[in-house]
This record gives sequence, C-alpha cells and structure tokens, in this order.
Amino acid sequence: MQLPEQPVAGQPDPTIHDNAARFLAAIKDIEQATYHRDETPLPVVGSAPPVEQPGRPAMSQRATDTSVLMLAGGFTTVMVSGSAAGLMYFSQFADPVACAIVLGAPVALVMAVSRLVAKARSAAPQPVTNHFHGNVHHDTRNVTSTTRGVIANNRNVT
Repeated sequence: MQLPEQPVAGQPDPTIHDNAARFLAAIKDIEQATYHRDETPLPVVGSAPPVEQPGRPAMSQRATDTSVLMLAGGFTTVMVSGSAAGLMYFSQFADPVACAIVLGAPVALVMAVSRLVAKARSAAPQPVTNHFHGNVHHDTRNVTSTTRGVIANNRNVT
C-alpha cells in the first residue's frame, strides 16, 4: 500500500514544476533593469551672474581660514580642559594648581610662538617700489648655461 504523500513511481512530483516555474520567473524579474538614466540634455548656462541664495552668505577665503582656525582652537581648548577636569575628578587628589601648570604650559607655548611669528611677519621688509622721472631704459638678459665636467658651454645669451 502506498501513502498519499509519496509520488507514484514513474511520475514526477507536481510541486517540482511549480518551484521551477517560480524560479524561472524570479530570474526573469532580476534581468529587468533596476535603474533609470535620464538622457535629456542639461539646461544651457547663460551669461547672467549667479543669484545670491538664501541662508548663510558666501565667505571669503580669509574668513573661511579664520573660522577653521577658531574651530580648531576651540576644540583644542575643550580637549585640554576636559583632560584637566577628568584628571582632577578621577584621581581625587590632584592639585588644581599643578594641573593648571602642566596643562596650561602647551597653550602658553603656542600663544608665545604665534606672537613671535606675528612680530616676525610685521618686521619683514616691505617691497621696494621705484619711481623714475625721465627716460628709462630697462634691459633684461637671460643667460642659460650648461656645465658638464670641466667644460662650460654658454650658448643662449639674449
């Protein structure tokens, strides 16, 4: 006697055909494109100046550099202060004056070096501007020389 869930010998199981059909349909579904490319041409940019956008106005390069410097300085201050606070809190016996000296020394050193660099910049010589009155003849000569060993060859004198 044969159980009803067993297939009859010589005949394929009908669920195999259903599974195969679902598998092939899934493969065909995967083969379809899953993206879209817009081929329409971009609009032409005219000669009109750009329109100021709402929100924060554009910044100059110097303003951008200064704001980055201020953010970096603020972050450094937070890190040094957080380190000092953590050290004093977790050690429970750290001397606040000693922590101020140890953790404040790098900041004082950086401030001193920055002041020194600022003074050195201001002490740099100003560019020389000459004003001539009358006829002036300006002569510029370029000399190109090639030296190989002991022999020097000066070819291009203009």
